Amino acid sequence: MEKKKIVPGTFLYDLDAMEGHKSYHILRDESGERQVLVSADLQGRVMTSTLDGPSGYSIGWVNTEFIKAGKVQEHFNPWGGEERLWLGPEGGQFSLFFKKGDPFDIEHWYTPAAFDTEPFETVSQDDTSASFRKLVTLINYSGTVLEMEIKRTVRLLEEADLEQLLGERKEKLKWVGYESRNVVINRGENAWDEHTGMPSIWLLGMFNPSDQATVVIPFQDDPGITERIVNDEYFGKIPPDRLKIGDGVIFFRADGKMRGKIGLGPKRAKDVLGSYDEEHQLLTIVWYNKPEGAEEYVNSMWRLQKDPFAGDVVNAYNDGPLPDGSQLGPFYELETSSPAARLNPGQQIVHISRTWHFSADESILDEIARNLLGVSLEEIKAAF
Repeated sequence: MEKKKIVPGTFLYDLDAMEGHKSYHILRDESGERQVLVSADLQGRVMTSTLDGPSGYSIGWVNTEFIKAGKVQEHFNPWGGEERLWLGPEGGQFSLFFKKGDPFDIEHWYTPAAFDTEPFETVSQDDTSASFRKLVTLINYSGTVLEMEIKRTVRLLEEADLEQLLGERKEKLKWVGYESRNVVINRGENAWDEHTGMPSIWLLGMFNPSDQATVVIPFQDDPGITERIVNDEYFGKIPPDRLKIGDGVIFFRADGKMRGKIGLGPKRAKDVLGSYDEEHQLLTIVWYNKPEGAEEYVNSMWRLQKDPFAGDVVNAYNDGPLPDGSQLGPFYELETSSPAARLNPGQQIVHISRTWHFSADESILDEIARNLLGVSLEEIKAAF
């Protein structure tokens, strides 16, 4: 019998790339339409998801050719994945990506193996959830040894979760969602504070770009807030045809054609962000727990910093060509961070995130966008 052709861009295509190369586990509902692919080999990351069964569109960006090649790179391995767990900060005097004394440039940037190439232990798994753990020792730029335990649980969201979010079930709405609960415990003998460095839990979601995809980030638009609205200086200033600030909302191109990153601090960021891909009629919503009054967030800028705990809470990244013409993706990212982990030995910090994907008639998606992002679908589509 002739083997059925696996179509690129489908959930099954990305699943097939994992086969024989990386461990995986599939979370699924009873119908099999809502599926989420996770991998213990890749630190319990969510690789991708679908709301239309195995032959449906694969929502996360998965670097299938890189996975199948089976090679390991020195600085960073772009496996892909629509939610991976990293720890911050990336730059600064407490960086986890640069060795003490090294310059902050791409040649000296290394992703720690603990959240790049090393597997997590699977604690438990069933049809709707999977739990992982890892004991990790990291040394930051200042030379502090950070001993920790990382725990991560990914759970398929249910109808009850959907009703809690939307208030009522929308007819003819296709959706998939998952929650990740991420815990870091100080397993060392010393406290983590502003002198030693305090890591943060950092979740990064990689998605497929499109000329018709736009990131949407609501922000606190109170005139009494002096904190700048958006930091767009990570990889050079972003031109106005790619970044727009509206009334209480930021629009950012997600076409994968020009490298750029933005971030919002704790006074500006809300507990939700998202994107809309008109080409696939797909609305993505990311919610995360943002502790009331928390102000210490790690600064990941690639330089020594005056205030290393005045960093961003949410970020978005659009991939594009590097100076040498090569490109990691293309993809775009939606990112959230926990506060800096000011922890005594034995204490823990928890960061919870829920990612939702919706597909339906645009009138239905418009209502969801208005309610959750505070902006209409037409405004999103007309932003660029």
